[in-house]
Amino acid sequence: MSEVRIPPRRGPAVWRRWAVLALLARVSPVVRLLVATGLAFNVGFYLVLPFLAVHLTGDLGLSGAFVGLVLGLRMYSQQGLFFLGGALADRFGTRPVALAGIGVRVVGFGGLAVAQGAAVVLVGVVLTGVAAALFTPAIEAELARQTIRDEQTSGVARTDVFALWSVCSELGALAGPALGALLIALGATFPVVCAVAAAVFVLILLAHWRLLPGQPPGSRGVALAAGWRDVLANRRFLAFAVAFSGYLTVYNQLYLALPLELGRRGVDPSAVGWLFTLAGALVVAGQLPVTRWSQRSLGTLGSLVAGFVALAVAAVVTAVGVSAVPERVLLVAAALVVLLTVGQMLVLPAGREAVLLLSGEAHLGTYLGALASIGAIGVLVCSMLVGQIFATTDAAVPWLVIAAFPAAGVVGFLMLGPALRGLDSIDEARSTT
Repeated sequence: MSEVRIPPRRGPAVWRRWAVLALLARVSPVVRLLVATGLAFNVGFYLVLPFLAVHLTGDLGLSGAFVGLVLGLRMYSQQGLFFLGGALADRFGTRPVALAGIGVRVVGFGGLAVAQGAAVVLVGVVLTGVAAALFTPAIEAELARQTIRDEQTSGVARTDVFALWSVCSELGALAGPALGALLIALGATFPVVCAVAAAVFVLILLAHWRLLPGQPPGSRGVALAAGWRDVLANRRFLAFAVAFSGYLTVYNQLYLALPLELGRRGVDPSAVGWLFTLAGALVVAGQLPVTRWSQRSLGTLGSLVAGFVALAVAAVVTAVGVSAVPERVLLVAAALVVLLTVGQMLVLPAGREAVLLLSGEAHLGTYLGALASIGAIGVLVCSMLVGQIFATTDAAVPWLVIAAFPAAGVVGFLMLGPALRGLDSIDEARSTT
C-alpha cells in the first residue's frame, strides 16, 4: 500500500518553485479547465468591479446611498443564493447550470455597459450576482468530484487541488483590476471595459460548451429538494457551517471596516488597492506550500483552528494598533492583511475538504452552496454591527467585535473536535491504497 494523501516531495524545483505548473501537469484536463475558469472568471469580474462605484457616482450622477445599496444587493444576490445554485447543479448537472450562470453574467455586464439610469444599473448588478450564485457552486462541486477521481488515479491530494484553485483565482483577481486600469489609461470608457469583460465571459462560455462533461457523476436525476433535506438533517455540517461563517464574516471587513478605518485616519483610498495586491501576492506565492505543510502537520481540524486563530488575532492586533499608534495605521493595516491572508490560506482548503467529508461526497453543490449562504448571513449581521459601531464608538471596539466572530468559530470547531478528528481518520484511510 502507498500513501497518496499528501504527495511526496520531488525537490524544490517541483513543489516549491514550480508547484503550480507541476500540479497543472498532473491533474486531469477537466480539472485544468475548471481551475483556468476560476482565473478567467475573476479576470472578467475584477475588470469591472473596482471601477463600478466611480462610474455610477461620477458618470451617471447616482447618489452614494444608492451605490451602497446596489453593491450590497450584488453581494447578497450572489452569496445568499448559493444554496439555490448548488441545488440546481445537483439536480440538473454542472454543465447546464454553469453555462446558464456564465450567460447571465454576459447579460449583466451588457446591461451595465448600456445603463443610463438607476433601474438598468440595478438589474445589471443583480444579474452579475445571480450569475455567480449559479456558476460558482456548480463549478466548485464539479471540481470536488473531479478531485476525488484524480486522487485515485494520479495521487494528487484533494487539498492541493483546492489550493491550486485559490492560487489561480487570486491571479485572476490581481490581473483583472490591472487590465481594467490599463484599458482606462488607454482611454477606454466604462462601457468599453464592460464590453471587454463580457467578451471574456463569452470565451469562458464557449470553452465550457465545448469541454465541460455533459453528465457529471452523481448529479443526474436528483430531486431538487433532496439535497436541502440532506443538508438540514446533517447537524454536524450545520454546526460546522455556522462556525465556518466566521471566515467570510471577517474577510469581508476588508471591504467595509478597513476602508472605514483608513478613511477616518485621512489615508488616501488608493492604499486599499495596494493592500489587496499584497493579499493576492501572498496567496499566489504561499498557498500551495502552506496547504501542504498544514495538512501534513495539522490535519483538517488543526488547520481550521489555526486559521481562525490567525483571523481573530488579526482583528485584535488591529484594535490595539489603531488605538496605540494611530499614526501608523498603514502599517497596522498591512499587518491585518497579512494575518487575514495567512488565516485564509489555512482555512479554505481545509474547509472544502471538511465539507467533502461531512457531506459523504453527495449533494456537493447543495452543501457548498449552503456553506456560502450561511456565511452570507454572518456577513450581514457583522457588517450591520460594525457599520453602526464605527459611527458611535472609539477605534478599538469595532475590531474587537470583529475578532469575536472567528473566536466563536474556534470554539465551535473545538466542540466539533471529535467529529472533525474522525474525518481526518476517514480521509487518511480512504486515501491509502
